[in-house]
Amino acid sequence: MAATVETGSNPYLVDTSALLALIEDEAGADRVEYVLKQATTLVPWPVLLEMHYITLHEEGMAEADRRYALIKQLNVKILWGMDESIVLTAARLKAEHRISLADAIIAAFALRGDAVLIHKDPEFDALTGLLQMEALPYKSSVATT
Repeated sequence: MAATVETGSNPYLVDTSALLALIEDEAGADRVEYVLKQATTLVPWPVLLEMHYITLHEEGMAEADRRYALIKQLNVKILWGMDESIVLTAARLKAEHRISLADAIIAAFALRGDAVLIHKDPEFDALTGLLQMEALPYKSSVATT
């Protein structure tokens, strides 16, 4: 796990995995709650998309809609617009690193906003050194025999 980053004036950008940690009271939920109380916390639109479709698949429409509404009520700035520089940055990140398209877009928003990406997704490890990140405790994988 990465050390806690003291950002000074840098905003936080919250990934889907961090919001799921908060909602599902996983390890790191307290840190996400703290981050959400900061002056500037960013949530790019792919986080809303991922939250809704993951919850829809796992929990059904009512819970997906409830979580979507919850995120929109948080004291965060939702980043709806995606311009050419975000598109090209995300494309470069996707081409050069083994990350999903959604994570490439989320990381591009973090780079654009000079934000600290808070997450618990090991896929972001591929971007270590490229942007400011704070990793929450990852879920332990259970080995099968």
